[in-house]
Amino acid sequence: MVIASPSMDGTSPAAFAQQLPTPSPFSFSGASARRTVVPPIQLSSLFLRLMALLLSFVSALALTTLPKKGGQSPSSFGQLPEELTYCFVVTVVAFVYSTFQLFKGVCDISHRGILISDRFSDYLSFVLDQLAAYLLISSSSLGLQAIQRTKMATPLWRAS
Repeated sequence: MVIASPSMDGTSPAAFAQQLPTPSPFSFSGASARRTVVPPIQLSSLFLRLMALLLSFVSALALTTLPKKGGQSPSSFGQLPEELTYCFVVTVVAFVYSTFQLFKGVCDISHRGILISDRFSDYLSFVLDQLAAYLLISSSSLGLQAIQRTKMATPLWRAS
């Protein structure tokens, strides 16, 4: 069932879909031809990407400090539980992805979004953000299991 509207007279549905604006915050510009105004949502997006970059770097750095077992620290990541190795790899992937997104946001501001098309950029960012969120959630749940298993295995010292 197709519903025709007065605005679609003589145009195909594909052409009508091409006319719809993209929800990308990088497609807006100011009234002046010389200088474009950066919308606040774009600046907040860059700030959030920067925070994701910093948090992923700090968490990867925290995972590189190897825990001590019986007074001796393991000499390599191979001696760590597999769950913590997975957490480290996922945080490094999140760091690289956040770096790419931050670089893309800065390039979109400086080059007015001509690096890649807005529609493709929106869809790609949405899919990759969802993938990164899934990987981070799964790695944190595995890391929590590894930490709980380590706490259960170590005896508690009590003062008498």
